[in-house]
Amino acid sequence: MARAASTATATAPRGGLDRFFGISDRGSSVSREIRGGLVTFFSMCYIVVLNPLIIGTVPDSTGQYLGGGAEPNLPAVAAGTALIAGLLSIVMGTWAKFPLALAAGLGLNAYVAYSVVPLPGMTWGGAMGLVLLEGVIILLLVLTGFRKAVFDAVPPFLKTAIAVGIGLFIAFLGLYNAKFVTTATGTPVQLGNDGSLTGWPTFVFVTGLLLMFVLWVRKVPGAILISIVFATVLAIVLESVMKLGAFAPAGPEGEGNPGGWAMNVPSISEFPIQAPDFATLFTVDPIGGITAAGAIGATVIVFSLLLADFFDTMGTMVGVASGAGLVDETGDIPRSQRILVVDSVGAIAGGLGGVSSNTSFVESTSGVAEGARTGLSSVVVGVAFLLTTFLSPLVALVPYEAATPALVMVGFLMMTQVTDIDFTDVEIAVPAFLTIILMPFAYSITVGMGAGFIMFVLIRVIRGRAKDVHWLMYLVAVLFVVYFLRGGIESLLL
Repeated sequence: MARAASTATATAPRGGLDRFFGISDRGSSVSREIRGGLVTFFSMCYIVVLNPLIIGTVPDSTGQYLGGGAEPNLPAVAAGTALIAGLLSIVMGTWAKFPLALAAGLGLNAYVAYSVVPLPGMTWGGAMGLVLLEGVIILLLVLTGFRKAVFDAVPPFLKTAIAVGIGLFIAFLGLYNAKFVTTATGTPVQLGNDGSLTGWPTFVFVTGLLLMFVLWVRKVPGAILISIVFATVLAIVLESVMKLGAFAPAGPEGEGNPGGWAMNVPSISEFPIQAPDFATLFTVDPIGGITAAGAIGATVIVFSLLLADFFDTMGTMVGVASGAGLVDETGDIPRSQRILVVDSVGAIAGGLGGVSSNTSFVESTSGVAEGARTGLSSVVVGVAFLLTTFLSPLVALVPYEAATPALVMVGFLMMTQVTDIDFTDVEIAVPAFLTIILMPFAYSITVGMGAGFIMFVLIRVIRGRAKDVHWLMYLVAVLFVVYFLRGGIESLLL
């Protein structure tokens, strides 16, 4: 009887979702994919709040804010941010079938807001037009196979170093966003707000992190999601009793609120359902952007956006695939061409949506740690973002302190791959070391990758092994040199 039951189970027909996403083929289940998608969403939903604060609060050279008007229109920027992120994540899940979610890219949005929009004659429509052009160019690089060829030319050890570096980067991101570590005056960073752990928000973060590790060690399914929900409930209770409010740095006169919540205050102050305002959509003017910046200036801007977008995505894709066990023995990733196409379309969609270039989010690794292995998790993320266009007050219930322990946990899991790097070989050790440490220290995935690529080529050349380096690695190394010097170049040309 037992054998018959086992045989019946093994030959049982697979459901439509299972067949479409290949869930069983990747050793996952529908419930794991849903949990993983929710964890990814909670880890990155801060972008709905943060992106408006970056691009929605800066007027263009004419005094107009994004979405139109002489005053910031943050609800419209938030709605547009959630809409574009939701649509792109669903496309990634259903077409590329990969557990990777997209949203407005941090760093890229700041560059547009603080370096492009203030240029004389530049409007928000013109700036988004340049973002659109960058997306079109990077899509052409994908369709011609160039982007995939660069990925294939990267040595396997560098791909591993990229994954490890991303692990350290997102762990630091989690610690910093939760104010577990902060900037200091005598040292670059410090523990807590004053060199020690104080405040109820920090208590929520530590409690969530400890619970997450305990559940993970005990192999409890849904450990990350359970911890996020528990920490959020704890935060809501504390806020309702203590009235902690939003974080504000302490000033010389004792002002500020260093014991407040880092981003979202976990309380509902308005009706949780609101009609979205999509005023940022289609506010795009490529011709106006080129005219304002000039041909040379527009070229520099588009190139800067393109290079950061190009390599950030490559690193994120490697990190997610490594965590999910989706890298084959040759270092390739299934459907990598489709993944890169969707990511490239993200820049186009971000420009058309008026919310800056959208790119793959490294926080997707948190969903992978929860068990996500297929595109179904990305669809879950996308649906959650679409609902967020109506439910932004509910998203604001989850503070950084409740969500960011997942990033620290994922950082640990990705860091374990460091044992696959041969640090006894100097040609491997030095590039890998620079790749790993510069991602968190420079607060940039692209910087870490660039340093590793340049050093890999340089060491091979000085050791007489120039012929062993793929020609694309030479090209990429030169492009990274230009990228690192772009500040000086822009000051000369703009």
